[in-house]
This record gives sequence, C-alpha cells and structure tokens, in this order.
Amino acid sequence: MLNIYRTENGVLNEVKEFQPGVWIKLTKPDAEENQQIVDHYNIDYSDVVAALDDEESSRIEVEDDYTLILVDVPITEERNEEQYYTTIPMGIIITEDAVITVCREEIEFFERNLRFKMRNFSTRKKMRFVYHMLYCITRIYLYDLRAIDKRRTAVETNAGKTTKDVDIISLHELETSLVYFETSLRANNMVIVRLKRLNQFPEDEELIEDTMIENNQAIEMTNIYRNIIDSTRELVSAVMDSRLNNVIKYLTSITLVMAIPTIISGFFGMNVPMEFANNVYGFGLISIGTIAICIVTLLILKKKNML
Repeated sequence: MLNIYRTENGVLNEVKEFQPGVWIKLTKPDAEENQQIVDHYNIDYSDVVAALDDEESSRIEVEDDYTLILVDVPITEERNEEQYYTTIPMGIIITEDAVITVCREEIEFFERNLRFKMRNFSTRKKMRFVYHMLYCITRIYLYDLRAIDKRRTAVETNAGKTTKDVDIISLHELETSLVYFETSLRANNMVIVRLKRLNQFPEDEELIEDTMIENNQAIEMTNIYRNIIDSTRELVSAVMDSRLNNVIKYLTSITLVMAIPTIISGFFGMNVPMEFANNVYGFGLISIGTIAICIVTLLILKKKNML
C-alpha cells in the first residue's frame, strides 16, 4: 500500500500525487508500487525492498541521489497462541524531494506519535522529519517495554495462586522479546550516533540528543526487565516445586494413615485363634480402635506439619 502525506500548517494531510516535500509511506508494497518509486525518484530497486528482508541490519548508506537508513521497529506477533513482540526492519530513504519509508507492517503507534505528540514537524524539512521519526520509534520501544513489564507483573502477582506451566512459557517468550529489543536498540543507537555526526543543522541537535537519550533509556530498561523476568521465572519455578513437594507430602501422609486399617485387618484376618474372635462386639471394637489409631496418627502428622 502506498500513501503520500504532506504537512500544511503543522497538520499532516494525505495527498494524491507525488510533489516536493512529501512523506511517502510504503506498507507491505507490491512490485508495481516499488517500481513506481524506483522510476520516479531514481532509486536502486534493491534499496527500496531492503526493508522487506527480515535479515537486513540497521545501517546508513549514502548514495549520489539519496540516502538509505535502515532501523528496526517493534511489532507484535503470535507465538504459542499469544501476542508477543519482535522487531522488523524499516527503511527510510531521503531524496531531494521526499522522505520515503518502507515497512512490511503497519506501524500505527508510530503514526499516532507524529500526528498528536509531535506538532512541530514538517515533511518539507526532511532531516528534521527523519529525526522525528527516529524519536517516535524509540517511544514505541518504551511503550512496548512497559506493556511487557505489565504482563510480567501479572504473572508474578498470580505466582502464589494460579501458577501454571503456561506462565513459565509466557515469561520465556517475554524474555525472547526483550532479546530482540536489545539487539535492535543497540543497532539503532549506532545509526543515531552516525546521524548525529553527519548532522549539519545546529537547531536539530536538541532533537537528536533527545532521541539518543530515549534510545539509551530503552536499552537500560530492556536490561533491567530481562533481569527481573529472570528472577520472576525462578520465583514461579520455586512456587511450582513447592506445590509439588506439598502434594507429595500430603499423599505420603494419607498413604501412611490408609495403611493402618490394612495392617490391622490383616493381623486379625490370620487363620489362628485371636482375641475377640467369638465376641459379638469384636468387629465393632476393632473398627473403633482402628479409627482411633488413625485419628491419633492424623493429629501427630498435623502437629509435624505433614498435613
């Protein structure tokens, strides 16, 4: 899908045709849309489709007529029938007349940041607009990191109540998401640092610094959340082991108590003369005695915290 945007009086509006100072957003483009961009802006086809390859790494390539910037952006994906996070490449191509972004997924939160939280931007100021986009990307990471921590907190809160095997799997998937995030954030940081060195507009220094600060904060949060998730996983495993030990303890105690009637019945069932053999109340007395012994045994086990 190909969309073209242009700012008018600080408002981002969609337009219908190519013109100077626009932002062209390619979302999961087909071959015809890619070729349209290649022909109109004289861009190498491989650079247009570079962001559609999951194996592409974050980098900057400066060509004669344009500059290609590749960064990683976070998205959600389904793993084990749940929504978790990963990252995919997004290409930013800066030409003389336009800024072109290419991504195989719609980044909705990215667009909301541009429209509602960053009102001092313009598609005509191409480099500043790119800095705004990079700043928004770091905000997406921070937003998703908080969402990951909320899911981790939910598992930790239920650790003593309804902990299940699926909770350990969930923590593992969240930790996997953080591994993707850390790798991508560090690669993005290298791109931001290089852009800072290449920056030729002093008025944009503050925006680049803010982007670097936000990106470094996201890296730090990722490391912290990974350590916390590791501790939470150990807690969940310990709780499940404790529950298993309690079940084994209860079963052992019950087995011991249930063995008492078996032993007594076996003793009095021997084919030899026994006390109470001819007593009409013998069965009742033996039963009462057996129950009494079981109760005493239960009380002793209870006192020993075995029940």
